[in-house]
Amino acid sequence: MKEFMLLIRNEIDHHASWSEEYHLQFLNKCKEYIDDLTADCKLKSAQPLLREGIILSNSSGEWKEKYFVESKEVIVGYYHINAADIDEAIKIAKGNPEFQFGNTARIEIRPIKIKEENTSFVYPDKN
Repeated sequence: MKEFMLLIRNEIDHHASWSEEYHLQFLNKCKEYIDDLTADCKLKSAQPLLREGIILSNSSGEWKEKYFVESKEVIVGYYHINAADIDEAIKIAKGNPEFQFGNTARIEIRPIKIKEENTSFVYPDKN
């Protein structure tokens, strides 16, 4: 098994027009998705992220802070999963409820680096 990070991207206010009932339907679908991944031993961790925070950068010793509200799209959550390969990770991502409940979601599927090839350094596994 390989590890992948599914970074869930969406417009910062994509659910602002949702009714409470629709939002609860979405959250229940997320719970089902998480329960299914857990039952299949595919989920390492998952968490939504608040739509607030800072983007920090440093160029030539000059720190810059940019608030998320200045961006149209933000990472709204993540799933750290196990999958046999990128194809299975894509299949898992396609089942994410973000796609069922809106049309502005995008999921970035990224393999997690376990080992540095040129130095053989192995990153610690905290799970």
